[in-house]
Amino acid sequence: MELFEMTGEGSVHLFDAIPLTGGDVVQLLWRFLFNYLVVWLIIHFFYYPKSRRRDYYVTFTLINISVFLLIILLGSINLKIGFALGIFAIFGIIRYRTETVPIREMTYLFVIIAISVINALAVQISPVVMFVANLLFLLSVWVIESQRWLKHMSYKLVLYDKIHLITPDKREELIADLKQRIGIEISKVEIGHIDFLRDAVFIKVYYETNTIENNTVDLMTNLPKNYE
Repeated sequence: MELFEMTGEGSVHLFDAIPLTGGDVVQLLWRFLFNYLVVWLIIHFFYYPKSRRRDYYVTFTLINISVFLLIILLGSINLKIGFALGIFAIFGIIRYRTETVPIREMTYLFVIIAISVINALAVQISPVVMFVANLLFLLSVWVIESQRWLKHMSYKLVLYDKIHLITPDKREELIADLKQRIGIEISKVEIGHIDFLRDAVFIKVYYETNTIENNTVDLMTNLPKNYE
């Protein structure tokens, strides 16, 4: 069944009013596929192997597709730029109700939005320039995520009971005791809140690990209210 609308001059096909040519469709498809490929490489080979967060994998992918199609299909270039800046502003202040978005995930979110915006707005530049720009994104993420250049330092909060060891002159003894009780190679410690009434102190313990991301439970100081 054909779609049409009634006007004073008779029936007019609905899609006749859309100035969409075969070249436009081809350009949209190859730009979409190129943009999707670049973002997929970043998510699949740089982000996911270290975090193993499937929820963010899906989120980043869908946000990339949504932002790219929304911007590239908008009519006015001023509207496109305003929308792009609005996207950055929205995700700059966003916080999920269930949990705060970790800084690494927020950074990848900005990178993915930036790639989507650049690929959608880069209509008047040559494909070579756009390819080089995306290649720079890939190389930058690869260099920064490479463990050859930067070693990852994890940390956890410890509620410590031997409060007499927190003085600077007993720092080596404190680290030795923590190493024996926790069973990890400690690089350094930071003394936090001190409760002299309960003889307890919060200590942030830094240590090297093979895993990249900090566990969220490492920074918990008490159990959630809904914990069963």
